[in-house]
Amino acid sequence: MTDSEAGGRERRDRRRRGGEYDADLRSYATSEDTETSEDTGTSEGVETARTDTPTAVTTDGGDPRRDDDSYGDPFAVGSIFAREELLRVGYVPDRDRIIGRDDEIRAVGKALGPAVRGGPPRNLLLYGKTGTGKSLVSKHMAREAGARAGENGVDLIYQYVDCSNDDTETRAARELALGVRDTLEPDLSIPRKGIGAAEYFRHVWDLLDDHDVRSLIVILDEVDKLDGDDDILMTLSRAEESGKTDSYVGIIAISNKIQYRESMGERVDSSLQDREFVFHPYDATQLRQILENRRDAFQPDVLSADVIPKVAALAAREHGDARKAIDILRYAGAIAEESDSAQVLEEHIDSAMERAEADRFAELVSGSTPHVKFILVALASLTIHRDEEEFAKQDIYSTYKRVCANEGSDPISWDRVSRLLKEQSFLGITESRHTGGGYEKGSYRVHSLNRDPEIVLKALDSGSEL
Repeated sequence: MTDSEAGGRERRDRRRRGGEYDADLRSYATSEDTETSEDTGTSEGVETARTDTPTAVTTDGGDPRRDDDSYGDPFAVGSIFAREELLRVGYVPDRDRIIGRDDEIRAVGKALGPAVRGGPPRNLLLYGKTGTGKSLVSKHMAREAGARAGENGVDLIYQYVDCSNDDTETRAARELALGVRDTLEPDLSIPRKGIGAAEYFRHVWDLLDDHDVRSLIVILDEVDKLDGDDDILMTLSRAEESGKTDSYVGIIAISNKIQYRESMGERVDSSLQDREFVFHPYDATQLRQILENRRDAFQPDVLSADVIPKVAALAAREHGDARKAIDILRYAGAIAEESDSAQVLEEHIDSAMERAEADRFAELVSGSTPHVKFILVALASLTIHRDEEEFAKQDIYSTYKRVCANEGSDPISWDRVSRLLKEQSFLGITESRHTGGGYEKGSYRVHSLNRDPEIVLKALDSGSEL
């Protein structure tokens, strides 16, 4: 047996030990879901029988537990965190907390520099893997540009749009309009539905001109998720030139895919006239500095000495993802708090990694249709039960139909499942490749998961209404 075969078998054995799944795929819960609770002696999820023991009553008719100091404060949050917001994804730190991104800050600064002095900003296209600081640097520099412009008597505002959530032109335009409204004229009524992208843009242009805004910086994060619709880039890049508004509009477009520019239409590519910059992954030393700079999210002396080095090393091994490193540190703190530990210890990190993976995967597929989730459940279940990791479409479709039956849903067609598998491969959730198939089988496509199948099943079971 080769080393790779031995490694694959070891991984499969570990998956089987990690969870017990019914062979007929009628249950997707791990054995933990039915274990008896040590504290209550009952199974989780099972309602205990009501007893006839009289309930104590206080003289004022209230809850007797409120008269008992041992009941404690129901709003107590433990003694692990001091400033948990420092570990949140949306937190934008000050300059001294941003590590290893000096060149990237200068690149974004050069694009926004003219706008700080009242001129037109330059468009910018940023590439890089998840967790390399693209969104953080963009939001930090846009905020700083607004403050610096204000010192120069120039009105500059910015708006952030997450295209993974607002994945069509209309949704992105709505988010932009509502954000500009909240900044400039919060009492203005803008409908959330019933109008198209053009009407939302009209609200944006009117607001900018009514409030004499000199420049608007629009950050389009994960712009490649716009469902093949790049019209918003054309609209924004030509807004001032076409007379829609007297304000300058600058775009910072962010993509995880370096090939994104190749998918742009020629008109959009020509209209943007943007500059490109690639954000490279953090190394272990930079990740450690980033985590050290968030140490004050915790109470003094709560983090054991080996926690930050281990989290940084793990994240560096996983493509230098700072966002993942911060997530793991936050989850480790939460797990320590839940277990009434006085410190965050190395033993909490493994559980934190699993929780972070499950939550990030659940977030990734949160906007997917139920049938996409059924397909992923089928593929994950096949991976766990069989002594292989790649599967032909007919195997996936057969298992998918059984998942649908269990969930009380009618299956979609074979061809539609094929298209959805291609979409998941494009998103990086699965992989597909052509195989020779062997004697008399011909060439056909096989599919595999890019995630641990147990993480997939856990995320879909807890994070979606299957």
